[in-house]
Amino acid sequence: MRDAMRLIGGAWRITVLTGAGVSTSSGIPDFRGPNGVWTKDPEAQRLSSLQDYLADPAVRVQAWRSRAVHPAWTAEPNAAHAALVELERSGRLRALLTQNIDGLHQKAGSQAVVELHGSLIETECLSCGDRRPMTEALGRVAAGEADPPCLVCGGLLKSATISFGQELDQDVLRRAQQATLDCDLFLAAGTSLTVFPAAALPELAVRAGAALLICNAEPTPFDDLADAVVRAPLTESLPALVAAETIEPRGRLSTWGDPATW
Repeated sequence: MRDAMRLIGGAWRITVLTGAGVSTSSGIPDFRGPNGVWTKDPEAQRLSSLQDYLADPAVRVQAWRSRAVHPAWTAEPNAAHAALVELERSGRLRALLTQNIDGLHQKAGSQAVVELHGSLIETECLSCGDRRPMTEALGRVAAGEADPPCLVCGGLLKSATISFGQELDQDVLRRAQQATLDCDLFLAAGTSLTVFPAAALPELAVRAGAALLICNAEPTPFDDLADAVVRAPLTESLPALVAAETIEPRGRLSTWGDPATW
């Protein structure tokens, strides 16, 4: 923990990547952990597969039922979310990249959020791209529409999230890559670092000269690359790290430029 505090204290531009582990203390289970959704019910992975969603009406019906009772609707931000708000207020947060779809970072007060995997808060038509509040579609489900179609074109609706087999928004990915290149510390918190392309960001940061700090309950494939690894609960470790006394920061790093030009 001492090494991690020294890294945070000496960093001037910090880019943070968060995963499901940040929200577990808010009552939102992760996917791959010992008590994860997919660990307990491997079949639940089909709800996150674009191929299955498109091909099987039963999967879509189950997905709508699952969205209606998702714990995100009643969850509140925890101490880990609050710590990242404080980091942003300190002026040292370059960007908060998140794989989470629950909106808890924004609910806590974070503003520099880049949602890599989209948001549960909205729906998106897979045909015309029309976006609307998720509450509107869930109201239709409650009224008896098991698989509500798009009100604009009649196409298939889904949550505005990235499913397996679906490409990330390229503008969102480019913003994430630029923030990764333009930091002197990359902090990965509560993520298994196994889902790409998000999992490629820590190595990208290190190759650009940044230090790497990983805070996660379970080992990740990038632990050996990290300058420090913290295994403590995020509701304890992130507040402690953010509260670390700031020391003389390293100079701002030069970057490799726009990833689109590589």
